[in-house]
Parts: sequence; structure tokens; C-alpha cells
Amino acid sequence: MEIRRSLRQGANSAEQILWKFLRGKQLEYKFRRQYSIGNFVVDFYCHTLRLVIELDGWTHDFEKTQNKDKFKQAYLESNGYRVLRITNDEVFGDVEVLLKKITEECDVIKMTAKTPPTVPPAPRGGKSMSEIVVASKGLRSPPIPSP
Repeated sequence: MEIRRSLRQGANSAEQILWKFLRGKQLEYKFRRQYSIGNFVVDFYCHTLRLVIELDGWTHDFEKTQNKDKFKQAYLESNGYRVLRITNDEVFGDVEVLLKKITEECDVIKMTAKTPPTVPPAPRGGKSMSEIVVASKGLRSPPIPSP
């Protein structure tokens, strides 16, 4: 918690500029900054989309930092997060182009998101809807295969 607070307070100018556009659901989604996922702190995170935005400044030109970035990104992606990398130059460049890039990424995630089917809660008595349907037709439930 203390690390995240110090990162927020010591945000570089690129992070401050991007946060100005991401905060307050200006792009339709709520973003958090300096958010912890596992043992990592990501620059920006949208929980609804599981989207991580990482800003890459001049320190990311070094091989050691690039290796850490690859490890972090592999961890995030293997746990179902989508990572969008943005350079500081993009933030300092045409902000409209950058915001369009972020919005398009959000739209792609939204359109390809798999929403889990909703299962109604079991009615009183603890029987599920499928058990009730099977029982009402006089059928037996198939055995549940063991894993």
C-alpha cells in the first residue's frame, strides 16, 4: 500500500497527463492507477475489462527493465489480463490519437468478452432447475463423471 501511494505521489509527467484523461470514467470505464496485481504494481488498471495500461518511458530502453517488463506482462497475460503498452512519447504526442488507441482496445475487449452464463439460484429445498425438470419428466439424472 505504501509503495503504491509513493508511486502515485511521485508520478512522472506522462502518468499525470494520462491519468487526467482516464480518471472519472471519462472513457466510459473506471480506471485505477498504481494498482497491485499479484506481486506487481501496474500503472493503470480497469477491473471491468481486466485491462492493464503500462507506460514505458526512457528507463524501459534498458535490457534489464525490458526483461522485467516481459516477465510482468507474461504473468499478467497468463492470469487473464490484457496489457496495453504505451510509450511516454505517445502521451506527449497527439493525445487524441492515444485516447482513440485506448478506446479501440476497450471496444475490442468488450466485444470479445465471454460473459459467463447466468445460472438461476436453486429454489427452496436445494434442488437445481435441471433436477426439477428431470424429475417432472420422470427421468433419472445422468451420473456425474468423476474428474
